[in-house]
Amino acid sequence: MSKVWIVDDDRGVRFVLATALRDAGHAVTEFADAEHVQRALRREVPALLVSDVRLPGVDGLALLRETKAAYPGLPVIVMSAFTDVATTAAAYREGAVDYLAKPFDLAAAVAAVQRACAGIAPSENAHPRAVPRHALLGESPPMREVFRLIGRVAASDLNVLVTGETGTGKELVARALHEESARRARPFVALNTAAIPAELLESELFGHEAGAFTGAQRRTTGRFEQAEGGTLFLDEIGDMPLVLQTRLLRVLAGGEFYRVGGRELIRSDVRVIAATHQDLDAKVARGEFRADLKHRLDVVRIHLPALRERRSDIPLLATQFLLAAANELKVPPKRFTQAALEVLKKGDFPGNVRQLENLCRRLAVIAPGTTIRREDLDDVGTRDTAMRGNASLPWESALRDWADARLADGAANLHAQARERFERVLLDAALAAHDGHRQNAAKALGLGRNTLTRKLGSSRQRKKDPR
Repeated sequence: MSKVWIVDDDRGVRFVLATALRDAGHAVTEFADAEHVQRALRREVPALLVSDVRLPGVDGLALLRETKAAYPGLPVIVMSAFTDVATTAAAYREGAVDYLAKPFDLAAAVAAVQRACAGIAPSENAHPRAVPRHALLGESPPMREVFRLIGRVAASDLNVLVTGETGTGKELVARALHEESARRARPFVALNTAAIPAELLESELFGHEAGAFTGAQRRTTGRFEQAEGGTLFLDEIGDMPLVLQTRLLRVLAGGEFYRVGGRELIRSDVRVIAATHQDLDAKVARGEFRADLKHRLDVVRIHLPALRERRSDIPLLATQFLLAAANELKVPPKRFTQAALEVLKKGDFPGNVRQLENLCRRLAVIAPGTTIRREDLDDVGTRDTAMRGNASLPWESALRDWADARLADGAANLHAQARERFERVLLDAALAAHDGHRQNAAKALGLGRNTLTRKLGSSRQRKKDPR
């Protein structure tokens, strides 16, 4: 039986969590503020302290800091309903063993306490609920894991590989890692390796001496020197030529390099964060990327989900982007109707967050009035842009309109009616596309010819007898 102390000014939270922990066999003591915990620590030290961040008087992070300074062996779990990347990172930086975001799942909370009491590192599959202070936004489980990893990794000097499709916000992750690290006062330097011609990329990275090549009239510092003491973000690292991969590997391994055409050995203290939308493992297998360089870069991997994989975040993102666009473009603020947000949530957005942001900028200027309706989305071409890759959306919207109207009229047996119309449209379209050839139409629909014939017969019978 482990002694667990809970400090939270919310009596309800204390009661629910304490009850669950007592049922799990722990001896639990409850506190409403940090001052009572500090006094109690002078008499005894528990096996674990679970503390809220926002407390009256001394806040949870200050309590964490003082507790770890006085009792470094005491594990502390931090919990909060108001979290962001900065708070998460600060908690881990001050020595928290785990982070629980409210509202938390009781089973997950008990499991976290069991791990902490047993001295087991927290699982990376636990998902805090976080809305960050940084430009990264999201409340979906995949984004909670991104925030958690940023919080845990930021304070270290480990190299990080950020993966994800184009437009998911990989540079935002790199900036958050830099801003929450000890290097935050030093430069953050970004370079898109795919945007620089191969023959110029070496000079961009390492700089060059005067006369090193035609046109090099003076010494120029490269990105490594510019980022000294800070963070270098290398975007689209998968496009780096093999010869430069070798030079980059030497810098990562030895922390030193020469400028192009130079003889002076330059020491480098730079944290490298790389990003790619490509499968580096596949490129290694094809001999297009060095395995040893991948291992140097891929010390910690943070994967950003595509927007279609976190549709529940779209309303939050769209609302924020629309407000930001209005402020930036000096236009009156607008808001989305719920129907418009539902339409956006169904879009695939192949350009991911960047595409949604650009759409919101257009809407901020073009959409009439102060309210953006579903019809306004069509007016700015969302069917051809934001909804590309989701060709089913127009008919789904039409089906929803039809269903809404029928339900408003008090219709019954709606499912059967919709299914009948759905099949009739598909059958007619397939036959028309194949000039009435039933075998080809059936193949296009993924049906057997006999099944198609039977469905056609049923459809014609229903037309004759509408009962």
